[in-house]
This record gives sequence, C-alpha cells and structure tokens, in this order.
Amino acid sequence: MSALPFNRVTLGLALAGFAGLSHAAGFALIEQNASGLGNAYAGAAAVAADASTVYFNPAGMTLLPDRQLVVAGHLIKPRAAFSGTVTPAIGGGNGGDAGGWALVPNAYLAYRLTPDVHLGLGLNSPFGLKTEYDPDWIGRFQAIKSEVKTVNLNPSIAYKVSNAFSVGAGLNVQWIEATLTHRQPLGAPPAPVTLMKIKGDDFGWGYNLGALWQLSSATRVGLSYRSEVNFTLDGTSSTSDPVVASLNGPVTAEVTLPDSVSLSVFHKLSPRWDLLADLSWTGWSDFDELPIKGTVKKTTPENWQDILRYSLGVTWHMSEKLSLRGGVAYDEAPVSDLDRTARIPDGARTWIAFGGQYRLSKQSALDFGYAHLFVNAPGLRSSDNGTTLNGEYDSQVDILSAQYTHSF
Repeated sequence: MSALPFNRVTLGLALAGFAGLSHAAGFALIEQNASGLGNAYAGAAAVAADASTVYFNPAGMTLLPDRQLVVAGHLIKPRAAFSGTVTPAIGGGNGGDAGGWALVPNAYLAYRLTPDVHLGLGLNSPFGLKTEYDPDWIGRFQAIKSEVKTVNLNPSIAYKVSNAFSVGAGLNVQWIEATLTHRQPLGAPPAPVTLMKIKGDDFGWGYNLGALWQLSSATRVGLSYRSEVNFTLDGTSSTSDPVVASLNGPVTAEVTLPDSVSLSVFHKLSPRWDLLADLSWTGWSDFDELPIKGTVKKTTPENWQDILRYSLGVTWHMSEKLSLRGGVAYDEAPVSDLDRTARIPDGARTWIAFGGQYRLSKQSALDFGYAHLFVNAPGLRSSDNGTTLNGEYDSQVDILSAQYTHSF
C-alpha cells in the first residue's frame, strides 16, 4: 500500500521547481533574464546582450563592459484546468486551476579581470514546477500540491582567444527542496483516507561550457552546453494520523536532471535590425526510470524522450533610447499521454513574445517582456493508489518580465 505514494513523491522531488508549469524543455525554466524574453529567447547563446550570458553562454562575457550587474524578475501565471473522469468514481470536482502565480528572480555579475579574461557569477533557478488542486478533487489520491524550489549558483570564467573566438566555462552548485501532498487511502473504498505530506532536499553540482565565434562583422554563432546534475534526495513522509504511523519514515531517490545543448545565431541585418535564431536539445531520455530506496524499494518506468526547441526573433533599434523585440518559439513535449502525471501536466508549447529595452543612460537600461504560451491540450491516462484519471487539460502560460542592467 505504501509503495505508490513514495513513487509519486520521488517523481515530484525530481521534477519540480518553483514556477508553475515549466516553460522550456520538459520542466526546465528558460526564464533566466528579461532581455531575452521579448525574442522568445531566440539566439540566447549568441546575443550576449548583458551579464545574463553567464547562464546562456559564458563565452559571451568577452563582449561586455568592464563590470556589469543584472537583476531580473519574472511573474509567471500558468493555467492547468483538468476535465475528465476517475475510475472507480470517488466523488469530487475537476480540481480547479492547478496553476498559480509565481515570482522567479535572477541576478548576474560580470567583471573584466584582464583584457582577455572575464569572471562572472549567476544566481537563478534552472528547473521548476508548482501545481495545486482543490483538496477534494477527483485526483486527490494522485496529487494535490506539488511545490519545489531550486536555487543555482553559477561562478563562471571566459577567455578571449582572439578577436573572433572566445570560450567560457562555469560551475553550477544547485539546491532543490520539495513539498508534496496527496490523499492516501487506507484500504479499499470506502476505507478512510489520510493526508500525506512529503518533504525532501539535496545539493548537486554540474558545469556549463560555451564558445562564441564572430564569423563576420554582422554575424556570430554561439554554442553552449549544460551538464547533467545528479541528486540523491533525502526526504521524509508524514501523516497527521497516528494510526498510520507505518507511512511515516525516510525515503531516498537518485535522480538525474538532464543535460542540454544550444546552437544560436545572431545576425545584424542593418544598423537598426537584428535577426536571432536558436535550436536547443534537452536529453530527457535520461529520465527513463525512477528507482526508490529506503522505506520502500521500487523502480518505476518513466519513458521520457529527448526533445528540441526552435525559436526565431527580431530586434528593432527604434532610436538611441529604445529597442523593440519580437519572437516565436516551439517546445516539444518529452512525455506522452500514457506517461504524463497530474503533478506534471506538461505539453508541447508555442510561444508568442514581445518586449524591448529603454536605455536610461550610457550605464543603465531597463528591459521588459511579455510572452503567451499556447499549450497543446495535454492528455492524461494516469493510474495510482487504485484510481485511474482519464481526461485532458486546458493549459496556457503568461509571463511578464522586467530587468535592470547597470554597467560601471
């Protein structure tokens, strides 16, 4: 009886972050600056617009001023409204809107140590998920609340090999914390149920690499790689009912967050127009199974697949003070209807984005952006704790971002 809740728990621990429905590959968070949102993050590994290049391609620091500080924030509102049925019928509604408002911050610092060596530091959240259904919904035996916070510290270095070629590297020290709840049946219906809560955390580390080629005065190409990050999650399961003390105890799971590669192009069409393009790959096939150890020992197949992200953007430098941006993107979904869970109602997404930059002075600028994500109605065929959910989601995401950049 206790194996299934632990399976769902460790899945949540591995796959959660802290910003609603995830907005890039799978549950990755691409919202790492506001300056790129208006272009739908097209060309992110080549544009090197500011110190946030520490995340997207550390080699881009060689194009920055001597010292630069970036502070950004993102308001994210996902919608995930389920409609469908549960077998056997246990009563309850469809759960309401499982998406909620979230604030995701980022901060970056870049510093020119010598004419050819640059140092950087980033603070961000690379993965994320937050969902919460009504407590009496029909899927309450599978999921109610899933909330995890991730924090990534990213010291970096870049070296200008020549006027046309730069390289960069960074270390990623990452922390994850998860809190998940669901209703646990204490036998076959109409047996009573209890509210189960699981909480766990861990530290992991990885690295990122980048290269930047200036092919001509108008064109440059960026290539970046972010490594896998391995976690051994230590957590506890608890209930408020002393009669089910057997469900209280430790659990661990070894999980791997995926690696990714991005190839980006930045091309200056004219003094006023820039064209940006991007192709990114994320290795979600690493998440093929979920082994559980501790109170319960169980291995569950997950069957995720590697996916691609495509994006195209344009920037219009309207005046010395103001630039305007636009972009489109498409994210593939790594999971099928048969493997999707109520905790992660993820689907393929189409981005429409616009934004801009207003330069306050030679040293400072404000960036702003908005994106709407159309999510391809994710289907759900999920079985757990003796119940089977069958239906689909009405999903979308809205993102509003702002950023302050200061060079000194």
